[in-house]
Amino acid sequence: MSRRVRRRVAQSKDKGKVVIPPPFPLASSEECEIAGTVAGSDVGSGEDAVDWTTLPDDTVVQLFSCLNYRDRASLASTCRTWRFLGSSPCLWTSIDLRAHRFDADTAAALAARCGVLRRVRFRGSYSAAAVINLRAHGLREIAGDCCRDITDATLAVLAARHEALEHLQIGPDPCERITSDAIRHVAMCCSRLRQLRLSGVREIDGDAVGALAKSCPCLEEIAFLDCGSIDEGALGRVQSLRFLSVAGSRNLKWATASLAWVKLPNLVGLDVSRTDVSPGAVLKLISVSKSLKVMCALNCALLEEEERQDPLAFSNTKGKMLLTISADIFKRVASLFAGSVVKEQTVFDGWRTKNKDKNISDIMIWLEWVLSQSLLRISETNPLGLDGFWLKQGAAVLLSLVKSSQEDVQERAATALATFVVIDDEHATVDAERAEAVMRNSGIPLLLQLARCYLEGVQSEAAKAIANLSVNAKVAKAVADEGGITILTDLAKSMNRMVAEEAAGGLWNLSVGEEHKVAIAEAGGVKALVDLIFKWHAGIDGVLERAAGALANLAADDKCSVEVTMAGGLHALVMLARSCKVEGVQEQAARALANLAAHGDNNSNNAAVGQEAGALEALVQLTSSQNEGVRQEAAGALWNLSFDDRNREAIAAVGGIRALVALAQACSNASQGLQERAAGALWGLSVSEANSIAIGQEGGVAPLIALARSEVEDVHETAAGALWNLAFNSGNALCIIEEGGVATLVRLCSSSGSKMARFMATLALAYMFDRRIDEMAVVGSLSESSSKSVNFDGARRMALKHIEAFVLKSSDPQVFSAAAASSAPAALLQVAEAVRIQEAGNLRCSGSEVARFVAMLRNPSSILRACASFALLQFTLPGGRHAMHHAGLLQKAGAARVLRSAAAAATALIEAKIFARIVLRNLEHHQLEASI
Repeated sequence: MSRRVRRRVAQSKDKGKVVIPPPFPLASSEECEIAGTVAGSDVGSGEDAVDWTTLPDDTVVQLFSCLNYRDRASLASTCRTWRFLGSSPCLWTSIDLRAHRFDADTAAALAARCGVLRRVRFRGSYSAAAVINLRAHGLREIAGDCCRDITDATLAVLAARHEALEHLQIGPDPCERITSDAIRHVAMCCSRLRQLRLSGVREIDGDAVGALAKSCPCLEEIAFLDCGSIDEGALGRVQSLRFLSVAGSRNLKWATASLAWVKLPNLVGLDVSRTDVSPGAVLKLISVSKSLKVMCALNCALLEEEERQDPLAFSNTKGKMLLTISADIFKRVASLFAGSVVKEQTVFDGWRTKNKDKNISDIMIWLEWVLSQSLLRISETNPLGLDGFWLKQGAAVLLSLVKSSQEDVQERAATALATFVVIDDEHATVDAERAEAVMRNSGIPLLLQLARCYLEGVQSEAAKAIANLSVNAKVAKAVADEGGITILTDLAKSMNRMVAEEAAGGLWNLSVGEEHKVAIAEAGGVKALVDLIFKWHAGIDGVLERAAGALANLAADDKCSVEVTMAGGLHALVMLARSCKVEGVQEQAARALANLAAHGDNNSNNAAVGQEAGALEALVQLTSSQNEGVRQEAAGALWNLSFDDRNREAIAAVGGIRALVALAQACSNASQGLQERAAGALWGLSVSEANSIAIGQEGGVAPLIALARSEVEDVHETAAGALWNLAFNSGNALCIIEEGGVATLVRLCSSSGSKMARFMATLALAYMFDRRIDEMAVVGSLSESSSKSVNFDGARRMALKHIEAFVLKSSDPQVFSAAAASSAPAALLQVAEAVRIQEAGNLRCSGSEVARFVAMLRNPSSILRACASFALLQFTLPGGRHAMHHAGLLQKAGAARVLRSAAAAATALIEAKIFARIVLRNLEHHQLEASI
C-alpha cells in the first residue's frame, strides 16, 4: 500500500509511549561557564550579535512559556540561572502528558515542580493512576483521553486526592468500567466541581445524579456522552445546571426528560445530538423552558424526518436557537449576537473580540465544545445522506472551530477534518468533494498554521488532517505549494511521538505524487524518516509503519532511492524486516526494499540490498508470513533482487527457492498481486540453470502451470516467463508435459491478451519440442518415469501447430510480400517495426540460451526455425534494453553464417527468411554502433 489514512484511534493500552526523563540535574559551575559561552556566542555578526545571557528574566520566562515542558527542562539545564527561571511557578500551572508513558516514578520526579499545578492532561488509565503521585493537591482540572480501562477505584482516588477539583473530563473513549459508585465518590469529594464530562458510562443512576445535586452546588455543566442509560428525572434536581449534554446517549425516556429539564431554572444550553429525541420533546423544551437559549440537535433521525415532512416544524422557537443538520449553523449562531456587528461566516472567530456579554461568552465556549464533539462522532460513523451537510457547511464549521481558543476544541475539530473525508480506511480512499471543500474554504493554510503552533496535541491532530487530505492529488499539491512539505519534515523530527507519527503519515501520502518526491528529499525528509526508525525502533508500530511507507514511496524514485541508502535507510529497513513483528511495518519495510532494488540499471542499490547483512534471510522468512500483504511485498522484493546475478544465487543459498515454491503452491486463491510476485520471483531465480533445476526438483512446475491458467494477464505472463526458463532444462520440460502444461501454454500463446505472455509461452513450447527431450521420450520412458498418461506425439503436434500460428499471426502479409520482393533496408525496417514486441526488449538471455536459438535455426522443423529467427529478431532489435548484449553473444557464437543459411534456405517459410535477414541487419547495426 502506497498511502495510508487515519481516523481517530483509541488507545486503551499504554503501549508505545515514551518514558519522561526525570528533571535535569543541577548544572555545575563549569557547565554554567560553558553555557554562558554558548549563550553569548554570536547569532549573526558584528553589531547584530546576541548575548542570550543578558536577556531580562521576564523575557526568558516568556520564552519558556512558549515551549513544551520537555524543552523547558532541556533549556533549564543550560545554567543555574535558567534552571531557576525554568522552575518558575507560572510555567508549571498546566502540563500535558499524553505523548508519554506516565507512571508513578515519573510523577514522583515531577512532583517538586507541581506545587502550583492547576491543570493536567494524560492518556490511558495507567497514567490516571499515576496522577496522584504528582502531589498536586491544588489541581483544578483533570482531563484524560483513551481511558477505556479506568476503574471506579482509580476515579475515586483521583477525586479524593484533589478536593479542589473544578473540572473533570474523561473521554471521548467510553469509560465502560466506570459505574454510578465512582460518580457518587466524585460528588462527595469534590464539592467545588463546576464541570463534569464523562463518556460511555453504562449506567448513571438517580443516586449518583442526586449526589451531584446535593454535594456540588456550583456544578454548572454536565456532559454524559454516549452513555447507556441515565436517570433523566434526577438530572432535573441539579438546580445549578446551566449546560447539559447527553449527546449519543441511549435509552432516554424523552417524555420524562422534557418534563424534568424544563424546570431547571438556570439551564441555558442543551445538547441532544445523535439521540432518538422526539420532535414533541424538542418542542416542549423550547416552548416551556424559560431559561433555555440554545439547543443542539445534530444528526437526530426523528427530527430530520420531521423537517423533511414539514420544513417549518421548528420555525417557531420563540427566540431560542435550535441547531439541526438542515439549519444554517452560522446564521443561527450569529443570531445570539443581536445588535452586534458579527458576520455570519466569521461568527466563531469574531465573537471573542466583539462580545462583552459574559453569558454569551459562556454559551459560545460550551457550544464550540459540543459542536466539536458531535461533529467528530458523526464523522467517525459517517452516516448516509450527509454529503450535502459536509459540503455546504460542515467543513466550514470545522475549520472555524480549529481557530477556537480552546485546545480541546481545536484538537477535536482537526481530528474531525481528518476523519470526515475518509471513505475507506483499508484502501486509503478519501471523498474528493469533501477534501476539496476543505481546500476551497482556505483550510490548507489554516491547518498548516495550526501544525506550527507550540501545542503538541494540536500539532498532532493538524498533521493527521493534512495527511488524510493529502490523499487527494489536488490537496496534496496545495499542501506542497503552501510549504507543507517543510512543515511536515520539521514535525517528523519532533520528540513527541504522536506528532512525529502523524507527520510521517503526511509525508507518506505526499510521497505518492512523483512531483513531490524530490521536494521531500530536498527538504531533508529522507533523513528525518530514517532517523524516526532508529529513534522509535522498539514497540512504536504506528510511527515505524508510516516512516517505512514513506521511504518505500520515495525509494521508487531513482534519485531518492540513492539518498535513502546514503541516509542509512537500507540498514534501518533491513532492521525492521528482521526484528519487527508488526505486520504493517513488515509489509512497508519489504515494499521499501523492493523499491530500492528496482533500479538495478541506474544505481547500485540492488546489489547493496543483497549484501546487507540479514536482508535476504529476512525477506525469505517474510514469504511465510500469515499476512498476505507481507508475503506479497517480500516476494516482490526477491523478484527485483533476483535480477542481480549474485543476489540470485544468494537467495537460493538461504532457502529462497523452497520458500517461493511453497508460496506459489499456497497462493492459488490469493490476490492477483501475490500470485504475480510469487511467479515473478521464481521467474527471476530460474534465469540460473542451477536454480531452474532446483525449482523443478522442489515441485515448482505444477504451481507455475496453475498460475499460468489465471485469467489475469500480469499473473499468467510472469508464470509463462518462469515456465520458459524452466523448459530450457530437459527434465523440467518433460515435467511440464507430464503436468499438462502443454495445453496451458498453447492456450496462452493463442488467446492471451498479453503479447509477452504469448511470446514466452511460444518460446517455452519451442524449447520443449526442439528434439532435446526426444531421447527421453522413447517408448516406455515416460510411462516408467511417471504414472501419468502422456501422448507425447500428440502434444508435439499441438505445440508446433500453435507456434506456427503465433509466428504467422505476428506477420502482416502485405508487408511481408513487399519485403520479400525487395532488398531495400526500408522494407525490412517496416517488417521489424510491425512485429516488434516492445516489452521483449527487456528480456536478457544467457549465452547458452542464445546458442540454443542458433541451434534451433538448423532444426528440421521449419516452424521451429521460423520461431528461432523471430525470437532472435526480438532480442536484437535496436532500442532494446539488452540488444547489444545479445548481438555480442550471437557474434561469439558465429551466428551470422547460420543466419545467412536460414535466410537463403529454399524449404524455409518466407517469414523465417525475412526474420533471419532482419537479424543480420540488426547485427550489422550493433557492430557499427560499437565501433563508433
